[in-house]
Formats: sequence, structure tokens, C-alpha cells
Amino acid sequence: MRDLPGARERRVATGGIELCVVELGDVGRPTIVLVHGYPDSKEVWTQVAVRLAEEWHVVLYDVRGHGASTAPKPLRGGFTLEKLTDDFLAVADAVSPDRPVHVVGHDWGSVQSWEFATVSRTEGRIASFTSMSGPSLDHFGHWIKRRMNRPTPRRVGQLLGQGAKSWYVYMLHTPVLPELAWRGPLGKRWPAILERLEKVPPGDYPTSSLPNDAAHGAWLYRDNVRPRLRRPRNDAYAHVPVQLITPTGDVFLSERLYDELESWVPQLTRRALPAKHWVPRTRPDQLASWIGEFAAATESAGQTGTPVEVSPQGLHAERFAGQLVLVTGAAGGIGRATALAFAEAGARVVAVDRDAEGAERTAESARLAGAPAAWGEAVDVSDEQAMEKLAARVADEYGIVDVLVNNAGIGLSGPFLETTSEDWKNVLDVNLWGVIHGCRLFGRQMAERGQGGHIVNIASAAAFQPSRALPAYSTSKAAVLMLSECLRAELAEKSIGVSAICPGFVNTGITSTARFVGTDDAEEQRLRKRAGKLYGVRNYPPEKVAAAILRAVVRNQAVVPVTPESHAVRFLSRVGPGVLRGVARLKPPL
Repeated sequence: MRDLPGARERRVATGGIELCVVELGDVGRPTIVLVHGYPDSKEVWTQVAVRLAEEWHVVLYDVRGHGASTAPKPLRGGFTLEKLTDDFLAVADAVSPDRPVHVVGHDWGSVQSWEFATVSRTEGRIASFTSMSGPSLDHFGHWIKRRMNRPTPRRVGQLLGQGAKSWYVYMLHTPVLPELAWRGPLGKRWPAILERLEKVPPGDYPTSSLPNDAAHGAWLYRDNVRPRLRRPRNDAYAHVPVQLITPTGDVFLSERLYDELESWVPQLTRRALPAKHWVPRTRPDQLASWIGEFAAATESAGQTGTPVEVSPQGLHAERFAGQLVLVTGAAGGIGRATALAFAEAGARVVAVDRDAEGAERTAESARLAGAPAAWGEAVDVSDEQAMEKLAARVADEYGIVDVLVNNAGIGLSGPFLETTSEDWKNVLDVNLWGVIHGCRLFGRQMAERGQGGHIVNIASAAAFQPSRALPAYSTSKAAVLMLSECLRAELAEKSIGVSAICPGFVNTGITSTARFVGTDDAEEQRLRKRAGKLYGVRNYPPEKVAAAILRAVVRNQAVVPVTPESHAVRFLSRVGPGVLRGVARLKPPL
């Protein structure tokens, strides 16, 4: 494997075949075994393995009949779950004879690993199991039976939905045709299909063995699916802690398949990943982080005799844990509260602010709040070149951003006729151009990755409400709102959500730095103190805005008024705009 420096290859004999096994990392460390799916070979795990090998002993092997492993003869009956379990035990005994291993499975690698994690003869050989995109056939069989025995409209819908997603299973049960297709046109076109539909990057995957791998692998389905779905085991309870990673954009498997999984798994940790099916190739950074974290938690629990707990367990942890979130204007106020809220949900956080010390303080607090990693970056969002460098640095060092929060903003108050062109430039550079730079640079990275994402732009209730006192500020926020609506329409086809958050009067530090045009220094200081006092009396905390931001991402909401006054203004802008125009003529109480 040319992309795995330091890889060590060996052959393991089992059941009349030889398995090709590759090891990376220090053999003295705990072992993680990566099991590939269909129609893959071990190379599907390359990028995940490289990352894990920095701290773990990592083992990959080609399932029988795939890659450099030999195929059973005859093929029929040679791929049963019982024989696949024999293979796994042979590999585990060869690479970690004295210590249980952590198992990670994707697709059919997960299907067979569920067998490993639930049969009695593997007890003591497995420390933990991470599953993605592959259910237990026994659990699946019971799932189907429960819905057929009690066919409510909802359950019938779930059956029909999964039935439609499983079209390929029916095709693989047909004789000869799958083999002809894979060894013919489908095998040749498969890499291009994956690149186009799944956004899988090119590399050492898929390998030249793909046509034979796929042809042999059809027997995984033929030997196992119908027998197990007809007669699922009643004792398929996991005897190890299980981490379930569910790609929410998986076109082959419904999320509903796992609704009742807690009844089969005493220790279950759930993760949701906004991605498509082939996550080992498209999201190796995220997977490596979660796999390593879960394995480490299991090791720690084994040493102390306590149940496995994977931090964090807070609100939205299933959705955001391990994801990369970048927040601008993060040194204080809404930006800081938002960074900490994502940190509490287990996200990795990049705190951006032109105040370098403030950004670093937020990053430090984020780590204490639960972020597995957090970094402070000093950048002026209005500086296009600085933002371009930031985007490149973040992608190179931390990965592609999953959630972008364009929060940085400044306040400006005063009559239009006394607002200079320089005043306009300052407020638009930060409030509008800062958002444009963030959306353009990080949004492009999300789009090119092809696995979705979310952009949050902080607008304001001022985007709905005309004001004689805030012409420049209101204009900038109205532009942010419209930009968000336009981007939402454009990026929807790329599975990238866009939300415009519209707080009202929130108790932050923006009033202490706001400019009041047409006044001298003394008057400006008086107005700042007066505005700060009014916001303090209102005392709406930024933490509530942060909570609204996380909900907006989870629900993919378009426009989110936050405070009661923001909701009221939004409503009036739709049903009674004349009322708002009348209010706009009143002088502000400053």
C-alpha cells in the first residue's frame, strides 16, 4: 500500500484460504482492526489508518475473496458469517494474541462485525466495536418482523423506504448478472461513479482488483441475507461497547433501522455525520477522531472497571461531536457563547477574532467546555487576503469546516446625512464583506468536499426594521439576510444549509465599541454608556442566541428570529410593514 509508509504486510491462513493483513503503528499499543465493506478492499481505510496509526496499532485486512486475500472454493457457501468470524479470530490472534482488539466496520465490514460483537465465541477478544453503514442482519430481521406484525402507517412507510434503498440487494441475488456487470462496464466505470455521486477523492482506491472483489463479494449477500432475515438470532446482544456512526445522507440505509438498537446494545454511543455512504474515503478526519476517542474511552473504562463514557454527553452531542466549527467574532458576546456551545456538544472549534488574546481565551475555554481540540486565530474578517490565508491554513491543519458561523460585526449609529463614506466602508467591510469572504472561501471548500455542511450568518432584527438611527448598520444586516437567502437556494443542491440568525437586543459588548456619528468624543462615550445600560436592563443573554444557532443547524432553518422583539418585528414586516415605517420615524431614546 503505497500511501501507508511503514506498513508491514503478512499472510494469515484460515479455513483453507490466506488473508492479506497489513499493520501500521507501534505493536505495543492497543490494536484497532479496520474491516472493509462491499465492493471494497482494505485500501478504503487508507486515510483513516494513517491518522489512527499515530497513536494506535492499526490492522487492515482484505476480506476473503477480496484484494490480495485468496477466495474460497467453491464460492457458494464460502462467505457465511460463521466463516467470516473464523477469519476475524485468526487475524486477531495473529496481530494481538494477548489483548482484545477494537473493531471498526463499514458497510459489509460492519455487518460481519456485528456478528463478531454478538456471538459468544468472540467474548474477550473484542474491546469495542464502531459500526457505520451496516446493520446486524439479526437486528434487521427483527426490525422487519416487528413492522410486519404491527403494520401501522408509519411502520409500513419505514419498510417501503428501506425496501427502496435496498434495490441493489435484490440485484446481487440474481445469478451471473452481477458478475458480468462488475467484470464488464460497471467495474470500469465504478471509480468515476464514486467520484461523481459520492465525491470520493481519487487515490489508491478502488484498486485494480475491484471487478473480482465485487464479483466474489456478491456471495456475501447470497450466503447470508435471506437466511438471517428469515430466521434472525434471538440472542444477538452485543457483549462489547458499541459506537454507531450514522451518515445522514446514506442512500442505501435508512436512519430508522437503528431506532431500537438500545434493546440489543447495553452500552451504545450514537454519532450522526452529515455525509454520504463512503465516509472512510470522504470523512477520514472525522472518523479517525471518533474511533480514537471511543477506543480510548473503552481502554480507560476497562482499567477502572467503570462503564464506557464518551465525552461529551450534552445537548446535540450526537450531531456535532468531533465536527469542525469555525466562529468569527469569537472573542466575546454571541461569538464566544456560540463557540462554547459547540464545544459543549463536542465539536472542534476554531475561534477567530482580530483580538488575538480574546480568540485564544475563547479557544482555551472551549477546550475546558468539552471541545476535543480548539484553536484561536487572529484575523480581521474584512481583510480578503487574510481570510484567504486563514481558509487555506484551516483546511491544511484542521480539516474542512463543517459549520461556519459568520458572527463578526460592528455597530454604527447616527443619521444618514452625517454618515461619511468612510463610516459606510468600515461597517460594510466587517458586517457584509466579512460574511461574503467567509461564505465564499469556506463555502467553496464545503462544496468541493461534496459532503454537505452548514453556514450560519448573524444578521439582526434590524434587517427587518427600518430605522432613522441605524441606516448603515441596518443596511448591512439586511444585505446579510438577503445574501443568506440567495446562498441557501444555490447551495441546497450541494447539501449545504444556510441560516440567517436575527437576534434583537442582546446583552453583549457591541455597544462599548459602537460608533455614533455626528458627535464629539464625550457625547459618543455618553451614548455608549446609555446604550449599554439599556441593553443591560434588557439583559437577554448571548447563550440563548448560541442555543438558537445550534438548533438552526440541526433543523436547517432558514431565518431565525431569536428575541421576542425580533419575532414581533419579523411578523410585522410581513403583515404590517406600514407600522414599522411609522416606528422608524421616532427618535431613539438615547
